[in-house]
Amino acid sequence: MSIVDRQLACKPTDYKSDVKPVWCPGCGDYHVLMSFTRAFAQLGVPPEQIAVISGIGCSSRIPAYTSCYGFHGVHGRSLALAAGLKVTRPDLTVVVASGDGDGYSIGGNHFLHACRRNVDMTYVVMDNHIYGMTKGQPSPTTEPEFDTAMSPGGTGLRPFHPLVIALASGANFIARCFSGEPNQTADILLEAIKHPGFSFVEILSPCVTFRPDEKEWKNLVHPAPVAATNDPARAARRIMTDDGFNIGVLYRGDRRPYSPEICSETIDPSELEKEFEQ
Repeated sequence: MSIVDRQLACKPTDYKSDVKPVWCPGCGDYHVLMSFTRAFAQLGVPPEQIAVISGIGCSSRIPAYTSCYGFHGVHGRSLALAAGLKVTRPDLTVVVASGDGDGYSIGGNHFLHACRRNVDMTYVVMDNHIYGMTKGQPSPTTEPEFDTAMSPGGTGLRPFHPLVIALASGANFIARCFSGEPNQTADILLEAIKHPGFSFVEILSPCVTFRPDEKEWKNLVHPAPVAATNDPARAARRIMTDDGFNIGVLYRGDRRPYSPEICSETIDPSELEKEFEQ
């Protein structure tokens, strides 16, 4: 079957599992799941050739809701797991699902080095500016004045800027989407998956339970006013000066993906022990 025939044969429902999502009514992650399955269908790769890896959080339930291979891993460690999988099984399409708490706080260090390492995989962070699964604590992207029961009067802390961090750390593809635009999000996810190297896609995905104010995001998002660039300096200026609601591909780099040579020989552990004993 040709690639075109395979793409025509694949349907988004082929990538959905029978597990019913348990997100809150109105959660933006429902549309993100829809975008995942649409992107996979457009990609035309069978479910058994795709691995969806996650950490902990509402966003990280995604692997259970797909029919692809998946791993619901330790909090903040999904990128390390995914990188190990990709370098040992480069034939697989590897996509990582995370949230702003999981990916930018507990997993912040892994985020930096995954960008730097540039393994060919796609990192999707569903950002709702709150810890939704654990009752609404402020996350690294929560606004400093946002008042919660856990942080009366706000944290007063400057929010983490994930796109700038990704660019400075070496991510090879950077985009921002809005969950309320599932078709556009699917198109950008597809492009991110196809782009060589480490692709980072931030999806603004409202948490209407703990952040009902985020319902307004649908009126704030807008297409990025300029085309994507491959110049890091220009991309940095654009990302630093935008309003946080520019939607689209913002940076396409051309770094060669990291692909280490893996030793295919079987090593006897007793031989390694002898080396340490010397």
